[in-house]
Amino acid sequence: MPLYRKPLSLAFGAVLSAIAFTSVAPAAEFDLSPEQPGRIHTEKSDKAAAAISPTFKFAKEGYLTIATSPWDPPVGTYATDAKTVVGTDPDITVLIAETLGLKLDLVPVAWADWPLGLASGKYDAVISNVTVTEERKEKFDFSTYRQDVLGFYVKADSKISSIKEPKDIAGLRVITGAGTNQEKVLLEWDRENVAAGLKPIEVQYYDDSAASQLAIQSGRADAEFNPNATLAYSAAVNGRTKLVGIVSGGWPLTAEIAVATRKGSGLADAITLAINELIASGKYGEVLKKWSLTAEAIDQSHTNPPGLPKPNS
Repeated sequence: MPLYRKPLSLAFGAVLSAIAFTSVAPAAEFDLSPEQPGRIHTEKSDKAAAAISPTFKFAKEGYLTIATSPWDPPVGTYATDAKTVVGTDPDITVLIAETLGLKLDLVPVAWADWPLGLASGKYDAVISNVTVTEERKEKFDFSTYRQDVLGFYVKADSKISSIKEPKDIAGLRVITGAGTNQEKVLLEWDRENVAAGLKPIEVQYYDDSAASQLAIQSGRADAEFNPNATLAYSAAVNGRTKLVGIVSGGWPLTAEIAVATRKGSGLADAITLAINELIASGKYGEVLKKWSLTAEAIDQSHTNPPGLPKPNS
């Protein structure tokens, strides 16, 4: 059975802050300005634009209205003006709109609001780190654009160089999120290890990313296993951690992130075509590299691929 630890106390965090966060220069800088002078652009594709169904009704004529829920860098967050949304998803929306020859109207929304807004025609599409599931496919169409992956991150100078399968975590102290899919994966890997006679893991839970970082830097934990995007951003910014393995968010199944559109609206195939043209031109790869998400790249976009199964199915 895995061992469990309670979150670090504030006192412990205060003591370690001087140890873990001094004299380390940032490894990378990200532009979070509303102007985004380095944003990547592209040209209209007549082929992709022609793939839009002639019966498709846009929320705003001449515009591609896309909803997104800013939640965390690098996927999507508010810029320094506290109102402009920047990040990987916004950059992808710009490229898709330009490829389709449309102006972009990017609308920040609460995560809980996007399904109704999309279904009602308030938005033409949603790009907000949405995972393809069989349940969602009953109401929406999907055009994939990123892998849904979880990442194992360790201290930059850790001797751990690779975590690819269950045996690689045997005996380690691993941070993860309580009640999450990554926790389920971690505990299943641990169950397999224990059944095979390997050492159990020690699972650690923390209230925030700062506490997790302190635990890694102090040696209190060996690795963190959580959504790759935010951990990749942190590693790039501070240079104190490194990626040593990725696992599909739907393990043992493959999970993909996709642009959501109204079911049968006639827009999904055009968006899929646009994404594939962006992949072929290299623009797609430039965006992921810009935001340190190369590990989540796909080779080809698909319309409505197999999604994660319904619960209890």
